[in-house]
Amino acid sequence: MHSMNDYYSAVQLRADRWSALREASAELNRTPQGRHAGALKKRIEGLFTSLSVIEPYWAFPGMPAFEHMRRQFEGGHIEDLAFSVHRVTRALTTGAYRRRHIPLERDLFENDEHDDEAVLPPEARAMARPYFEVLIVDSVTEHQERWLKSNMTRLRRPEDPFTYEAVVVPSLEDALIGVLFNHNIQAIVVRPGLVLKSKTDHPVLSRYLNRAGGQKELEALLPEDYGPELCRLIARVRPELDAYLVTERSVEDIAGLDLGICRRVFYNQEDFMELHLNILRGVQARNKTPFFTALVEYSKQPTGVFHAMPISRGKSITRSHWIQDMGAFYGPNIFMAETSATSGGLDSLLEPHGPIKEAQELAARAFGAKQTFFATNGTSTCNKIVVQALVRPGDIVLVDRDCHKSHHYGMVLSGAQVVYLDSYPLSEYSMYGAVPLKEIKHQLLALKAAGKLDRVRMLLLTNCTFDGIVYNVERVMEECLAIKPDLIFLWDEAWFAFARFGPTYRQRTAMNAAGELRSRLRSDAHKKAYEAQQEALKDADAATLLNTRLIPSPRARVRVYATQSTHKTLTSLRQGSMIHVNDQDFKGEVEQSFHEAYMTHTSTSPNYQIIASLDVGRRQVELEGFEFVQRQVEAAMSMRRAIATHPLLQKYFKVLTAGDMIPEEHRESGVTSYYDSEQGWTDIWECWERDEFVLDATRVTLAVGGTGWDGDTFKTDILMDKYGIQINKTSRNTVLFMTNIGTTRSSVAYLIEVLVEIAKGLDDLLDDASRMERLSFDRRVKNLVKDLPPLPDFSRFHEAFCADKDIGAGDIRTAFFLAYDEKNCDYLDLTGSLKSALEKGETVVSASFIIPYPPGFPILVPGQVVSREILAFMLALDVNEIHGYRSDLGLRVFTPEALAARLQQKLPEAAE
Repeated sequence: MHSMNDYYSAVQLRADRWSALREASAELNRTPQGRHAGALKKRIEGLFTSLSVIEPYWAFPGMPAFEHMRRQFEGGHIEDLAFSVHRVTRALTTGAYRRRHIPLERDLFENDEHDDEAVLPPEARAMARPYFEVLIVDSVTEHQERWLKSNMTRLRRPEDPFTYEAVVVPSLEDALIGVLFNHNIQAIVVRPGLVLKSKTDHPVLSRYLNRAGGQKELEALLPEDYGPELCRLIARVRPELDAYLVTERSVEDIAGLDLGICRRVFYNQEDFMELHLNILRGVQARNKTPFFTALVEYSKQPTGVFHAMPISRGKSITRSHWIQDMGAFYGPNIFMAETSATSGGLDSLLEPHGPIKEAQELAARAFGAKQTFFATNGTSTCNKIVVQALVRPGDIVLVDRDCHKSHHYGMVLSGAQVVYLDSYPLSEYSMYGAVPLKEIKHQLLALKAAGKLDRVRMLLLTNCTFDGIVYNVERVMEECLAIKPDLIFLWDEAWFAFARFGPTYRQRTAMNAAGELRSRLRSDAHKKAYEAQQEALKDADAATLLNTRLIPSPRARVRVYATQSTHKTLTSLRQGSMIHVNDQDFKGEVEQSFHEAYMTHTSTSPNYQIIASLDVGRRQVELEGFEFVQRQVEAAMSMRRAIATHPLLQKYFKVLTAGDMIPEEHRESGVTSYYDSEQGWTDIWECWERDEFVLDATRVTLAVGGTGWDGDTFKTDILMDKYGIQINKTSRNTVLFMTNIGTTRSSVAYLIEVLVEIAKGLDDLLDDASRMERLSFDRRVKNLVKDLPPLPDFSRFHEAFCADKDIGAGDIRTAFFLAYDEKNCDYLDLTGSLKSALEKGETVVSASFIIPYPPGFPILVPGQVVSREILAFMLALDVNEIHGYRSDLGLRVFTPEALAARLQQKLPEAAE
């Protein structure tokens, strides 16, 4: 049995403890006098002790039932115990407790094999009323607790859209632990009798409390402030929940307080019906899906289609003699809901006034944005919309060079002057990390010194990166705003949409950081800190500013945009994406240009199924995103632990840790790994609060150089072709496994089995290998692990495409369109004419974007000078897909004549 320190989340700990209790009690029941009976009893006693810490925070089976099972064990009624534990474990596994009462006594037993959630048809599961739990916070006696629960239970009505059970805890600390332990909780009722401290003292509980609020701050509270403070603290860790405050304080005392997630205050009364109705209404506000519901209703209406789309209502399929298989595969509903209509209860994505507008508003609430816009053609289009809406020709944009290609094409469309930012290299693994804050500040201060700061418009960064490097978003923005107070930030969160719904992850999302920053800039404490720093830095030079944590002016404008591939990490059909906005100047300055850019890039025939899936995906994360993200992180952590501690896997594989992927100077916490085989899991909350960069644990990078296979071969020939395991990202010697909210423990177990089988196969292969075969293997490993080409930095833009040589900003747009004329271009073979030209000292300039897949970012852009380091890297690439490069012709470059003509053309432009 794993120790408690081997678990990252209480959810998985609880599930495994109940399973272990079922096995142990069943075994003891089979052999009550066996030679292992004593050990089994000791194990069962330990499991009860372990579960007693967790069970008070869950409604099922409930503490009375739990204590009853404990008494069964202590009284020697092992047969009854085994039966009860089996019933509880099965109900927890199948979810049967969500649909009906689960009796634990033999004489009340009903066969529940038919109620297994895994085998219920989708229609039956859809018809069941959703179940949730309500946390009541009040220090009461057992009798009073039963009275509270019975008052809530008797209010249930057949017409209620949901069903719920109550959990009662006595203290503020217990309530914080409860909302972090129990994903079923959707509402909290805070009553005036709550106390501060929990009676339970355990390291696991301390870890959870640290995520919610500091102990010192809590201990300084007055008892009358416990309720309002609890509402505020829950808003920090689970802002999607609803709270209801029952108080004895006067209206005047409560009015104006920050009550966090509190939806309503009840004044010293026991109006249970009003409370019941408010709880249902609060959950319904998150459960509603305006567009999905409208589309379902539309599909039920009889209509005659005299417009586009023969496939609408499935007519072109049902009448066909040749494509009936398509109808059979997809079923009728998708075609009944396929339409080009924007009336009849539906809406227009381009000019939403009805259910799409409401769905976008609900998404903005869920993701902490001021405005949210849906997109049905992916985040690539979202990126271009934002860039085109905000960037004008000639504006300077600071761009992460390793960002997705859509951003680079956005620079072409907008006519921006681009200053590329270099990420720190991870040459040992043939990948890049992220852009250090000092690099960003250095570029901004250099632009300020050159008198160009007024032209700087935007900073564009990827958070998190493909490989899982996550920025300290709030710190980046506050320090940049201290230099350029109206700087716009575009955070590409294509792989980070899920982060909003995990307490640890949320703090590093763009929308959360924007909200926190706006609030802090308004505070008196911030104003004083800013004025003090301004006095201290009055005559500071650039080096001092570079090494100081800068404080932005209270008058700085918070202007933040985030683009998310909802379909990549949450529930949505492919290409379903969102743009989230928290821009103080959106209404006055951007709204019209944003609308025009949105119209430019959005189809007039958007896919309604994608829009509906975005609506439903939003509903899901507001109601169960916390649970799903917990399970996702737990799956990734268990994968990391299994690989890192398996002696056979250690011979050929290595799971890259934060210490491997983030240089020490960017990890202020000093944490190098999230798991240690002796101490268990590190509490990563501190890392995520302090460090400049952290590692998204759900993205598991596995070094495979020790197998003798490069990343691409391991991905395609081994994982996919032999075992049916699909991944996307590789480097020369690594592969990336990405968990998501759909990842199961079974799929993780299968992956571990596969890796063990591969390792055993390598053992057998090397055991039978001849001396020459062994030398060949060692040479391949050395080539992948030791002899790696250094990663090239961005070289420079050629003078012909450099608007200002002093700052190095490049005009990609001019270079891009200059290459449209074939006479301006030539092709150079990498190992022949290109290599020869560079050896002769000639300047070679790329005429194309050169984008290897993976990782999907350009190593050359139009107008960039080709360096020897870039050539060496291209020759070492081991991917099958390189966009922009033609293996039959070579690298497309500008001719010397084209460059000379462009330089001549620039002379009058410069004079103007």
